[in-house]
Amino acid sequence: MPDPSQDLRNKILGRKGEDLTVSYLKQRGYRILKRNFRTPFGEADILAKQGDTYCLVEVKTRISDAFGLPSEAVNAKKRERYRKMALFLCERLGEEVPCRFDVSSVTEEGVEYFEGAFI
Repeated sequence: MPDPSQDLRNKILGRKGEDLTVSYLKQRGYRILKRNFRTPFGEADILAKQGDTYCLVEVKTRISDAFGLPSEAVNAKKRERYRKMALFLCERLGEEVPCRFDVSSVTEEGVEYFEGAFI
């Protein structure tokens, strides 16, 4: 049976990771277009733009690396969903636009950001 208090702690931790990532991106000149960009294929944590490139950002936040680095949690299934989200974005915009898939790995040490983390 799921533990509601653990779910709440995870949501708070995830939100903090997203907040840190948004700050990180803004400091580097990215424009934040949408947080929690919802599509029929799933949700990108952050939709940002760097120059002409749309960046679909998956944020992974961990308190410790006991279960591996946060970025290692982006598996093949998640990557495929992000590809479909990019196609949905292009369809919604009415044109094919440059898209990139980035991963933000947030730990107590800070944000480690991977541009073009997968294709």
